[in-house]
Amino acid sequence: MTGIEELLTSRIRDVADYPEPGVMFKDITPLLADPAAFGALTGALAEIAVRNGATKIVGLEARGFILGAPVAVHAGIGFIPVRKAGKLPGATLSQAYDLEYGSAEIEVHAEDLGAADRVLVVDDVLATGGTAEASLQLIRRAGAEVAGVAVLMELGFLGGRGRLEPALAGAPLEALLTV
Repeated sequence: MTGIEELLTSRIRDVADYPEPGVMFKDITPLLADPAAFGALTGALAEIAVRNGATKIVGLEARGFILGAPVAVHAGIGFIPVRKAGKLPGATLSQAYDLEYGSAEIEVHAEDLGAADRVLVVDDVLATGGTAEASLQLIRRAGAEVAGVAVLMELGFLGGRGRLEPALAGAPLEALLTV
């Protein structure tokens, strides 16, 4: 384990049986409360953005906002929020996707992305990959290029990487930690 992996792992708290019995929730709030760990995290994600030539960061609601905005500032590029349907004013592009039980929809302002943009999606966790996959579709529908996906933590046992790889179409998926 590298130094940053040790630092990040040491600041993530396991919460048993949350939000339901049998689930081990990975709580990142202690990491966010530690300025050294939070700074190391945003610095590492910003380095991924710069290395992949990103011109914009897309942060997925809601923890992707917490991580994506400082990553964009650190990398010197723009930040675009991808929200749940109905939360953005003005003209939007939307993308529906399936969940385990039902469906959901995400949106972006139509004018925020265009052909000149290379977009890195930033989020806290890659679980099943549904929201990330929908965000990649949304980015391409807006005419932008996908620079990749970067997450703090990948829950490998849920298979999100396998689901996401076709949608990435060769763009990288980078996880700082894999659980």
